[in-house]
Amino acid sequence: MSLFPLPFFGAPIAVAGPVVVLENATNGLVSLPAIAAGTGVETPTLLALVVVAFLAGIGITAIGPGGIFTTVGLAGLTALPASTVAGTVHVAYVFAGLLGSYVYFRSGELTGEGRQLTIVLSAASVLGAIGGALVNTALPEGVFDLLLGGFCVLVGGIIAYRERQGLGPAFALDAETPGGRVAVAAIGFVVGLLGGLLGIGGPVIAVPALVISGTPMLVALAAAQVQSIVLSGTAAATYLAAGTVSPALAAVVGVPQLVGVVIGWGVAHRVPERQLKAVLAVVLVVIGPLLAF
Repeated sequence: MSLFPLPFFGAPIAVAGPVVVLENATNGLVSLPAIAAGTGVETPTLLALVVVAFLAGIGITAIGPGGIFTTVGLAGLTALPASTVAGTVHVAYVFAGLLGSYVYFRSGELTGEGRQLTIVLSAASVLGAIGGALVNTALPEGVFDLLLGGFCVLVGGIIAYRERQGLGPAFALDAETPGGRVAVAAIGFVVGLLGGLLGIGGPVIAVPALVISGTPMLVALAAAQVQSIVLSGTAAATYLAAGTVSPALAAVVGVPQLVGVVIGWGVAHRVPERQLKAVLAVVLVVIGPLLAF
């Protein structure tokens, strides 16, 4: 048996062949099948969700549009209602945003020009997140899948087109000017609305929008981490009040997502962004129709 200690409530993960167990401080063992039973999903599905969430965490801090894969995983691999999918992932996104903000603060992207941008973007997303979450709870079941699938294709298509054309900033955005703050606030509101509605984190929308407007990639990623705390925190509170959050599944996808967040931050500082965005665009365009239909 190999033992990998993790700084998570002092509980190391023990791996014995194909059996994964969580050994807590009282020496009790919780098998993966037991965890699966507690969440209401089968063990293979649970393992798939862990892998998806880990990769999503990398995407969140490496290129922005990554958290959507956690939403896609829950929507495509489980039979959860749309509101439960959105509510559960937003709880996980809060913790991903906290960790992402911390690592980007440590590397300096949340100081100087990134500070004003972050404040305006985050504040404007609150109203949008509340409205999106309230609309989600009233959506017919099939509409959610169509919206999420369509959004995947749209984001992937935009990224692919701009990278292929080698397009520069669509317009200059300066959060230090009144006009720039209005533009950032508009982006924040739309990000909040779509995030609350579709169960996606802020970086999915905010990073492409900010980069297109001329914001440096790392600054956009850093600002989106802080904004996602506000957006997902507001949306999560709304879903919690409606009783449409699965705490067990939020933990299942949240922990591996946090590991991915740290790795993604390192990737963003080492790998050319154009290569990462090209791969992401292809994946989004492919999975969008599959999810919708």
